[in-house]
Amino acid sequence: MAEIKPTATAAASKNAAQPQKSGNLVATLAPILCIIIGYSIWRFVLGNASNFTNPDPSGGFWPAHKGPKGNLTKMYEGGIIVPILIGSLLIVLTFVIERLLTIKKAAGSGNITEFVRKVQFHLANKEVDKALVECDKQKGSVGNVMKAGLKKYKEMISNTELDTDQKVLNIQKEIEEATALELPMLEKNLVFLSTIASVATLLGLFGTVLGMIRSFSKLGEEGGGEAARELSQGISEALYNTALGIGTSAVAIIMYNVFTTSIDGITYGIDESGFTLTQSFAANYK
Repeated sequence: MAEIKPTATAAASKNAAQPQKSGNLVATLAPILCIIIGYSIWRFVLGNASNFTNPDPSGGFWPAHKGPKGNLTKMYEGGIIVPILIGSLLIVLTFVIERLLTIKKAAGSGNITEFVRKVQFHLANKEVDKALVECDKQKGSVGNVMKAGLKKYKEMISNTELDTDQKVLNIQKEIEEATALELPMLEKNLVFLSTIASVATLLGLFGTVLGMIRSFSKLGEEGGGEAARELSQGISEALYNTALGIGTSAVAIIMYNVFTTSIDGITYGIDESGFTLTQSFAANYK
C-alpha cells in the first residue's frame, strides 16, 4: 500500500494539471482588440477631420491632417506609433483590472495570518472539522490549499497501514498538488505587464526618433524661418510619443510590483499552511 499510493497520487496530479493547458481566451483576444481600439481612437477620435484647420480630404489609413486645434489633437501628428502606444496602455489597463479581480478572489476574506492561527488552534485541539469550516469561510487560495491538506490530514488519522512519516509525506504531497493548481492562476498574465513595462518606453522613443527625422528632413528641404517653426512644432509632436510611452511603462511597472507583492503574501500563507498541517500531524499523531 505504501508504494501504490504515491503512484495513484502522481496520476491524479497529472490529470488535475490538464485544465491548466486550456487556452487563455483573455490573453489571446485582449491584446489584438486593444491594438484595434487604439488605432480607432487615433484615427477616428484624435484624427477626426473636424479637429484640424487643414484636414486631408482623401482620408485613408493615415490621413495627412494639418493644423490641430487642441493640445490633445496634436498627439495625432505623433505618427503611426501613437496608436500602438494607445493600444499598449489599453492592454495594461485590461490586465490590471483582470489581475485585480483574480488576486482579490484568491486572497479570500479576512486576514490570512489570522486564518492560519485559527486553523492551528483547531488542530491543536484535534478539531479537524472546525478547521475545515474555517477554510470554507476563507474562500481563497490559502483556504483551498489548506482544505485539500486537511482532507488528507483527516484521512491519515484513521489510516492504520502507514507509519507517521509516511502519513506526513502523503499530506505534504497533497498540499504540493493543490499549490501547483493555485499558483499558476495567480501569476498568469503578469507577463503582459512586465513586457509592456520594458517595451512601451522603447516604442515611445522609437516614435520620437521617427518624428525627429521627419522634422529635420523638412528643415533641410525648406530652410528659413518657416522651417524652423515647423521643426519646433515637429519636436513637440514627437515628444508625445515619449510621454505616452513613459506613462504606459510607469503604470505597468507600478501595478506589476503591486501584484507581485500581493502574490508573495498569498504564497507565504500557502507555505505557512503546509508547514502548519505537517507539523501538527507529526506532533499530535505520533
